[in-house]
Amino acid sequence: MLTETSIEGDRCRNRMVHGGPLQAVLMLAAEVIDALAAQGYPVFYGALGENLTVSGLDPHRWRMGQRYRVGQDALIELTKRRTPCANLDVYGPAIKAEIFDAQCKAKDATSPRWGHSGFYARIIRPGLIQAGDEIILESEVG
Repeated sequence: MLTETSIEGDRCRNRMVHGGPLQAVLMLAAEVIDALAAQGYPVFYGALGENLTVSGLDPHRWRMGQRYRVGQDALIELTKRRTPCANLDVYGPAIKAEIFDAQCKAKDATSPRWGHSGFYARIIRPGLIQAGDEIILESEVG
């Protein structure tokens, strides 16, 4: 169940920097994880802390303010790009270079790695979600 604040039963290691209403869930592209695994990183879906591993949605097109329907009823809104954090250190320092671009500013979507780190989202409308549910862009920013 996607609730107002998270996915039911989800836990965060550090509530001081993760979670809360504006970071209720983390969405990450399956294609990014697949590329990291192909490069030899021991990652799998969920390993980078994401709650929603999605495929077929180009992370280069993700923007703060976009709203996505998840499954039949749930609705989320992207709030901010994930920034480098200590939770990724277990994979070594090189993984951060693979998913974060030091030159990429918060509002600069021209980076080749824009969106590779994932996006946090707030829950607009709670609802039941399950693996395999469609995730559809409902509205653009604005």
